[in-house]
Amino acid sequence: MMNVVLSLVMFASLALLAGAVVLFRRGLRKQPALMLLLAAILVANAVIWSLPNDRGQSLLEPDLAQ
Repeated sequence: MMNVVLSLVMFASLALLAGAVVLFRRGLRKQPALMLLLAAILVANAVIWSLPNDRGQSLLEPDLAQ
């Protein structure tokens, strides 16, 4: 299930990036900058959730050792 969520987050960040480019071309500045910031935050969260910890597990995998 979390793989679907990560895929949707990455798709949303690409959509935000494309929308920001379109708005920059129309002459707007504040909204596209905020969209780029949100896209960067989404990508950073996806990277954090998928990086492995010291035991080699990512935050997406359940800890079965408990």
